[in-house]
Amino acid sequence: MSQINTQPIAAMTGAEVWTPVCEQQDLVDNSGVVVWLDGAQVALFYLSAAEGKNLYAIDNHDPQSGANVIGRGLIGSIKGEMVVASPIYKQHFRLEDGSCLEYPQQRLRVWPVRLNQGVVEVGKA
Repeated sequence: MSQINTQPIAAMTGAEVWTPVCEQQDLVDNSGVVVWLDGAQVALFYLSAAEGKNLYAIDNHDPQSGANVIGRGLIGSIKGEMVVASPIYKQHFRLEDGSCLEYPQQRLRVWPVRLNQGVVEVGKA
């Protein structure tokens, strides 16, 4: 995990405060990187070749196994939806909204995320 000061910066959009969590160079294309944000492990997924949105922030905690492993999951597409497969039980979570395809009652928290001049920032309400 990157060791970057995660104190909120002054930039605000609506009700969100943007917090820097790492540098763009810390991201691994088509893979996950885990950062610490206010007591939570957040998995960042960077998909440089994706059309439209290419950066996602989702909870690293797998509700099925109880392990913090989502950031190590495999990225793919199912029916046009970008997903991450949990490395333990292989259930798929949509990167966009955190919903689980196989178990609709399971959902991962998602955060707004953006690149701002080479810095990855995660939004908080």
